[in-house]
Amino acid sequence: MRRGFLFPLPEVSAHKQGRKEISVNMTVFNQYRGLRREIYILAFGRMVTNLGSMIWPVMTMILSQKIGLTAAQISYYFVGSSIIMLPASILGGKLADRVNKKWVIVVCDCVSIVCFYISAAIPLGMGTILLFVIGGIFQSMEYPSYDALFADLSTTKDRERAYSLEYLGGNLGLVLSPTIAGLLFKDYLWLSFLISGTSIAVSTVLIAVLIKDVTPVEDSGEEASYQEKKDGASVFAILKENPLIILYLLCGTLYSAAYGQYNFIMPLDMAAVHGDAGAVIFGTVSSLNCVTVVLFTPFITKLFVRMRDTGKMLMGRLLVFAGYLVFLLLLGFIPGYYLAMLIFTWGEIFDVLSSGPYVSTRIPASHRGRINALMSVAYTVITGGIDLVVGQLYDRAGSTWTWTLILSVTLLSAAATILLRALDKKAYPKLYRQ
Repeated sequence: MRRGFLFPLPEVSAHKQGRKEISVNMTVFNQYRGLRREIYILAFGRMVTNLGSMIWPVMTMILSQKIGLTAAQISYYFVGSSIIMLPASILGGKLADRVNKKWVIVVCDCVSIVCFYISAAIPLGMGTILLFVIGGIFQSMEYPSYDALFADLSTTKDRERAYSLEYLGGNLGLVLSPTIAGLLFKDYLWLSFLISGTSIAVSTVLIAVLIKDVTPVEDSGEEASYQEKKDGASVFAILKENPLIILYLLCGTLYSAAYGQYNFIMPLDMAAVHGDAGAVIFGTVSSLNCVTVVLFTPFITKLFVRMRDTGKMLMGRLLVFAGYLVFLLLLGFIPGYYLAMLIFTWGEIFDVLSSGPYVSTRIPASHRGRINALMSVAYTVITGGIDLVVGQLYDRAGSTWTWTLILSVTLLSAAATILLRALDKKAYPKLYRQ
């Protein structure tokens, strides 16, 4: 309810009101000023890539409705492809710490582009899916470099803004792509592969041509002491010195396993309840996810700038739990899906704003790529195990029991985050002095 309904407000002319609204909006977006030029290029490249992200949003429906797989078989596909990607993540992490990150991204993207173009040219089948997996392997290989670049090119105090801009740019690209993917799904799926390959190609050219300098920034603040390079140390030695990173990994893997069901069980439920219309409905729900990110990320970043990253992490996981619960309770009622997605996406925003900065401010800069790769491996293993259980449970017991498991995992992740929040201040006191 607006305050004006309870208390009289002074009248404001339309001209002055318009200036006030513009001023507020500009204040929100001004927070992204002052970052390095390369950060803006990387964020824009992410946006262009995601403009063509039309396969992953409907992958569950491709496997179920086009290929004819059951929920259990789809879970085997997701787990199998994730296992295949594990060595790529590990190799990508080592490359990120040892060679030029920009060229890791460019080379990996080139392989992915070829895979998408071939997929568009051949009849849909398991061969197409295999090519998609190969392209995904090289996308996984580049991820540690992409993520580490955002940390390398921003100071500790600017890091949340840098990750926020990356997230905002990526979702600007995703605003329409899931809806278009749903519309192309029935008769023009090949075109989705073609658009995906082209968007990655444009992004790759931008990064190759416009990014000249990837030299890490020099961060001299007291809170940056935890990021001092330790070139001779192994990853396990770093984890031994920072045991809370392991607890963070536990929290994150549980959350990741629960979060991933948005692209697995949600579309299966929509297809079961709404038939062929399920693909279009899920596409529009996914687009709402992206619109919500675009509209709310700048405001949440600005309004909660003083909230610690562990507090944002906890808030995010509780909101994701609430979003899933609303979806389950309103299953079959289409407007309820959009309410559930709105709440879910608020949680996603809080989690993204906290997760990247949390890790990068607590580990040596020399190990960012390898730690990011290790996190990807841990996420894959735990998420894969839970996906297998979820797929079997969905086939045998149905939607309600499956969502009960998903909600339990989400709550367990929130409980582990509460413990992490209590221990973090003692482990990293310099991060809490400002």
